[in-house]
Amino acid sequence: MGNFKGHALPGSFFLLFGLWWSVKYPMRYLCRKNKNVCYLVSVSGHRRLDIIEGIVKASFALIGMIAEQFVPDGPHLKLYNYEEKHWDHLMNWQHATMYLFYGISGIVDIIVHITPAVPLALDRLMLAIAVFIEGFLFYYHVHGRAMLDIHVHILLLVAVFGGSLSIFLEVFLRGNIVLELLRTSLCILQGSWFWQIGFILYPPNGSPEWDQTSHDNMMFITMCYCWHYAISLLIVALSYAIVSWVIHTKLKKVEPLEMGLLKSSEKDQEVEDEI
Repeated sequence: MGNFKGHALPGSFFLLFGLWWSVKYPMRYLCRKNKNVCYLVSVSGHRRLDIIEGIVKASFALIGMIAEQFVPDGPHLKLYNYEEKHWDHLMNWQHATMYLFYGISGIVDIIVHITPAVPLALDRLMLAIAVFIEGFLFYYHVHGRAMLDIHVHILLLVAVFGGSLSIFLEVFLRGNIVLELLRTSLCILQGSWFWQIGFILYPPNGSPEWDQTSHDNMMFITMCYCWHYAISLLIVALSYAIVSWVIHTKLKKVEPLEMGLLKSSEKDQEVEDEI
């Protein structure tokens, strides 16, 4: 959708997933380091979370495809207008294609964690492909448009292709917390930047339009993009710190009980030795 809502919708999806990952991956990493604290979060529990994540991802993608096709000014599954002899709403079709690959990624997530017959790394590979397809589509999305329009989308591609590369490396380095946090920060950046693009190109509530040919606007937007990423890194860092604090606080509460159990077992062993 070539309007504000068309950018706010994917922006919201990416923000939600980025915020979820900013909790999920620090929790998984810190639980691996403190297994005595995270005994409730088993391997099967993590697998169930991954399956639910795949379902949510596929559902979001389906919502996106339906929205792109059946909005009042959408193509309604019509690709070519034979009466006027031209392609029909190709921008909507490109957005729907992007959602399609994220939907496939969600389905692969579900399959990978349901059956052991499918290689585990396939979920990361499919997600890397989906993100790459998004960037590939957007690269040709702004051909012939105004200078500022092209610039904001090129900045988006930095986050998209960076995320795709990071996820591809996870195929071979699965569970690497640095790559997972990098992916998380770029996902949050994508989400916030989609919203920013909406405000720049389609100002809501009658706000004044941006000068599409102003070099000063391009300089400010580039600086603003860096601010977005700084905020994204801050969110990831704060989330990691909060999750770490919660886990270590729980560790301190559990330790006395564990020490008591350890002393009991030592006493039992001494009684057995005496017998």
